[in-house]
Formats: sequence, structure tokens, C-alpha cells
Amino acid sequence: PNRDIFHISPVEAKDPGQMVTIRVPELKGVFIVRDFAGDPKYEEKKNFQYAVQINGRKVEVTFKDGEVIVGSTFCFSSDGLGFFLFPCDPNCNTQRVFVVNEAVQWVRTL
Repeated sequence: PNRDIFHISPVEAKDPGQMVTIRVPELKGVFIVRDFAGDPKYEEKKNFQYAVQINGRKVEVTFKDGEVIVGSTFCFSSDGLGFFLFPCDPNCNTQRVFVVNEAVQWVRTL
């Protein structure tokens, strides 16, 4: 979480050793998901009513592109590259997000 780059091997790569360099400051976030396809019809809940377990500080993150994610974080800081966020909706496709601070418009504590 404190490096400017990381490498991934694309799922569709012909050569399993093929790596792509990702520059973190150019991203909105790194979304760790259950399924790459997801369910485009699913509407993610933006409150803690259905949360199974809540650890850390409850926050609402608004990205510069207008997307809003509600969840909890252990270590929010506007300093540094970013922070991890765990969505409040236990049924959404996203398990956690490394939120890149450069892409954030504001963070509100709930």
C-alpha cells in the first residue's frame, strides 16, 4: 500500500509470466472483488444496517468522478498514497478497496 507501482498478470495473457506495471497514482482505487463479472443489476447498500461485523471507523468516500462508497477503515489518512476500505454491504461484489487519495474528493466520518 505504500508503493507507487505494482505488477499484475492479466487473466487473458497468452504468456502466464507476462506482467503489466500498474502506476497507483493514476488509479481511482484497487478493488478486490469476489467475481470479475459481478452483477450489474445489484444495487449496493450505502448504510450499515446489513453489515455483519464493523471494525474501524465508519466513513463515506466520495471520489472525484462522483462515485460514493460507504464502509469502514482502520487507517484513514489523507497523507500518503491511500487507505483500505471495507464496504458496509456484505452482499456486494467488492470485498475491499485500496482507495487512492488522489482520486478522492472528500471523506466523511459517519
